[in-house]
Amino acid sequence: MYISGQSLIVILFVGLVAGWLAGKIVRGAGFGIIGDIVIGIAGAFVATYLFPRLGIHIGVGLVSEIIYSAIGAIILLLVVRLIRGGGRL
Repeated sequence: MYISGQSLIVILFVGLVAGWLAGKIVRGAGFGIIGDIVIGIAGAFVATYLFPRLGIHIGVGLVSEIIYSAIGAIILLLVVRLIRGGGRL
């Protein structure tokens, strides 16, 4: 998978927004604003890589990328909470 410099900047920006959004949605599982942003950036990378390969298409543009990344960040926050919290959701 090739990611251009411009795509990387968009993924990082979208990850910032998605991390913040995921932290608001998954209350109690967040790691503070910085931790949520890092999870959001990781979720953006996961979503950018995984969702097209699974055939999941919401649309095109920045809004759909934020939705993809927020979903990826929420999934990552829930997985980290499951691992960190001893299996409790």
